[in-house]
Formats: sequence, structure tokens, C-alpha cells
Amino acid sequence: MKPVMIITGAGRGIGAATAIMAAQKGYAVAVNYRSDKASADKVVAEIESDGGRAIAVQADVVDEAAIVAMFETVDRELGRVDVLVNNAGVVDQIGRVDEMSFERVDRMMKINVVGPFICAREAIKRMSTRHGGNGGAIVNVGSAASHLGGAGEYVDYAASKGAIDTMTEGLAKEVAGEGIRVNTVRPGVIRTTIHASGGNPDKPNVAGSVIPMGRIGEPEEIANAVLWLAEAGFTTGALVDVDGGV
Repeated sequence: MKPVMIITGAGRGIGAATAIMAAQKGYAVAVNYRSDKASADKVVAEIESDGGRAIAVQADVVDEAAIVAMFETVDRELGRVDVLVNNAGVVDQIGRVDEMSFERVDRMMKINVVGPFICAREAIKRMSTRHGGNGGAIVNVGSAASHLGGAGEYVDYAASKGAIDTMTEGLAKEVAGEGIRVNTVRPGVIRTTIHASGGNPDKPNVAGSVIPMGRIGEPEEIANAVLWLAEAGFTTGALVDVDGGV
């Protein structure tokens, strides 16, 4: 039986690249999406056309019941999860903290922090030897913003990713003795649509000139790091920067 991987927000960008690469490495993949079913179905179709196994599973990571239902669907259709990739996340329009609404910050923290916590909870219930599982791995997709701060752009986003760093370090210690490893990949500027959604579509072009390697990253380069951490048997609690030297 193939090992099972759940990837949140896997219909595009880093999530999609990770899903395709994971399937090539022999994983059965649950491609989670919130609303863009067509994109998730496209990822599944690409995996299946290459002989892999994948399903698209709808769930909004701000909805606890939907997260629970997603894991139950994966239990039935693919088997118990071996690797969880907490990839789903959001940025918002560029702005200062004194311009931010309560609703914006609340949404940011629910999607980027609460969602990964609840997904991790459900994964641990299935992976942990304490609960009769065989162990597993959780890989969080953080951000270089967590140690850069996001000043003048999105301090709220940076703070949410800082919370993921702390979650990674604490949770890794909490479940290390139960066969579960927890790590985080911290991408720099990557060629995805997230910048346009934050009102800054030119950021990749501008950022390339100040990154020491002289270019922005590609989703597949983050996927490589995610897959390495999924299988790096003696690595836990790590925060791995994949940012071109920033």
C-alpha cells in the first residue's frame, strides 16, 4: 500500500508542485482545496495520467468540522495519513498595522495558524504510537517573513508565520517520542500567484534583484525541500530556509 500524504491548499503553486512530486515518489496524495475545484481536479488528473493515485478533497481550513471530515474521507479512500503538509495560507493587501482591520487579522490567524493546528491535531491522532499509529511526519510551509518581519507590507502575515515556527519547535518535542517528526520549510519569494492576491504582483520581479542568488525561487524547489523533510528520518524541529540566501 502506498504511503499517504495530505497537502492543504494543493490546487496551485507550492501545494500543487508538492502533490505532483510526492506522487512521483510513490505517495497516494490527498489534494485539498477550499473553493477552486477545477484546479485541484487538474492536479489529480496530472497525477493519475502519470500512473499515480490522488483524490481531491474539499475543506476550508478555518472550519474544524470540514477538517475532521477531510481526514475521515482520506481514511476511507486512501488509508491513514503518513505525512501532513500544512501548506494552505493567505496574505492580504499591503498595509501598515495601524491600517489593519480586526477582520483582516482575525482571518489571517485563523487560516495561517488555527487551521494548521487543527490539521496537525487530526494527523497526530492517526500517526502517534500513543494512539496506535505507526508514526509519521508533519511538514509546515512557513515563510522567510517570520524572521524578516514584513514591515510596511504585512506584519500580520509575518506574525502568523512566526507562530508556525514556534508551533514547529514545540510540537516536534511533544511528539518526538511517539514516532512523529515536525519540521518547517521557510520559502523566500517564490513564483506563485500569492503576491498578486496580496496586491503586489510585481514583487517577484523586484525581489529578484536583491536576493543574493539573483533570482526568485520556483515552486518545485520548495516541493523538493518538503519531500526531503517528509523522509528525513533523524530531522525534527527544523526550520529550513529556502530563500536564495536572504
